[in-house]
Amino acid sequence: MQEPATRITIYWYLVYQTEMLTLAKNPRLARINSYGARELLPRGARPHARCQHAPTSQQSASHRRSSVKAPASSPQVQEQHAAAIAPPATPEGQAIKTELLAALEGTDRGIFGVPAAKRAAILELVSRLEATNPVPAPARSLPLCDGPWTLLFSTIVITGVKRTKLGLREFIRLGELQQGIDVAKGEATNTVAFWVAGLSSVRGALRIRATFTPASDTRVDIAFQDATLAPAKLQKLFEANYDLLLSIFNPQGHLDITYLDDTHRVGRDDKGNVFLLRRGAPSEKQ
Repeated sequence: MQEPATRITIYWYLVYQTEMLTLAKNPRLARINSYGARELLPRGARPHARCQHAPTSQQSASHRRSSVKAPASSPQVQEQHAAAIAPPATPEGQAIKTELLAALEGTDRGIFGVPAAKRAAILELVSRLEATNPVPAPARSLPLCDGPWTLLFSTIVITGVKRTKLGLREFIRLGELQQGIDVAKGEATNTVAFWVAGLSSVRGALRIRATFTPASDTRVDIAFQDATLAPAKLQKLFEANYDLLLSIFNPQGHLDITYLDDTHRVGRDDKGNVFLLRRGAPSEKQ
């Protein structure tokens, strides 16, 4: 007499053979289960219009991988990814930017002054651009500002006696003015490049490091940390007027971020100065 376990095994074997025979006669009664194998449709289930073919081992593996959900990102990670890129300018803002950038041609960033009418026209365009700001609270979304920026225009001017004292008429040339923002550290580094006319090997920069903290939706408080001027030859040239140089570019105080999109930023400091910057280093013109 057969053991119960043996009888059960024989029973399920016969059931399996019966299902396979039924599938061979009528493939429309087949379906693919979650393991990628063919099986008989349950009683009362509607047959497929045409038989599904069992997937290959590679397809089955792919199906199993896709059925495993990836762990959800933490809110912090999602926020960082969402804040990586600022929104683009509005259509109106883009039109104003095009007009503004055209107006800046030949102004040399405004650092050595521009005619009063030209300056007024530029500042009017800046104000119109600010009115289209696509980021309502930029100081609360500082990751949007992270990275390198290049100054396009500023109302800071070096003219008259100041320009003469600093040798910025013919002897010393002013290079790019850049800003690097490190949101993770809460630091900004302003770099003012110089080179000496006739001595191409003498190139250097004033680097000013400052920290910043949000003070409102649009304002950040800025605290001066330190400044370096290199190389030594450049230090020697500015030695007598180093304090003057530092006073011009020292960012201590506060800054209102009045406009921010994916390529440009406008700021106004507590001294009444206006700054227009383009995202990226000088070589990354957009």
